[in-house]
Amino acid sequence: MDSEIQQLAEQLGEVLLDLGWKATAAESCTGGAIAAAMTSVAGASAWFDGSVVSYADRIKRDFLGVDQRDLDTFGAVSEAVVRQMAVGALNRLDANLSVAVSGIAGPDGGSDEKPVGTVWIGWAHGKGQEPVQADARLLQFDGDRAQIQLQTVREALTGMLAIASSHCKT
Repeated sequence: MDSEIQQLAEQLGEVLLDLGWKATAAESCTGGAIAAAMTSVAGASAWFDGSVVSYADRIKRDFLGVDQRDLDTFGAVSEAVVRQMAVGALNRLDANLSVAVSGIAGPDGGSDEKPVGTVWIGWAHGKGQEPVQADARLLQFDGDRAQIQLQTVREALTGMLAIASSHCKT
């Protein structure tokens, strides 16, 4: 595993433990690599219960609660879809913090509108009395499939760490 990703996952785990939070992921283009990064940390079971690899649209719709109209209108690689994936994972997996990714890792599947390397990442957080907040970012990565996936994992964890750190009392 990439040492930067390992370090991010370890830092995320420390912050989540301090907060008493659980994290989860809803992954499409990374195929479980975000969950693998988090579970590479010893003791991750204290802050990570599980995740969903939602490669097919029907999983996004049926399990994560993504609106079929948004899938039809905007496509799986879109802001609307990753926001809904993040909120769906947060709620269905009973977590405090979630990340969702959907993109075109290549080498095929790109278009003029969404070329290979196009990735949307969404984050959601909140539980109990705190209202759920969701945010998303569009990124364009270069490289081959493995490089695009690696960059996506790095950005997903970086965003999770930033959100969790912003809730620390210290």
